[in-house]
Amino acid sequence: MGAFAAKTNLARLLRQTRAGKRFIITSRGQPVAMLEPMGVSKRPSSWGDMKGKIWMADDFCAPLEEFREYME
Repeated sequence: MGAFAAKTNLARLLRQTRAGKRFIITSRGQPVAMLEPMGVSKRPSSWGDMKGKIWMADDFCAPLEEFREYME
């Protein structure tokens, strides 16, 4: 679809894009952009989202034995 046609029909293109359709926008016959649906939106992450889903060793923050001499 040409850039002028895309500009003229933007509202219709957005409705169709929301429905899952993709469009390639051209300028002088050359593809320059793609209009496609965004991925599924999800809520932002928050503290505690991973609680119970990951495990860390109790000594995770303890110095590694290999570096002990460099830390003294």
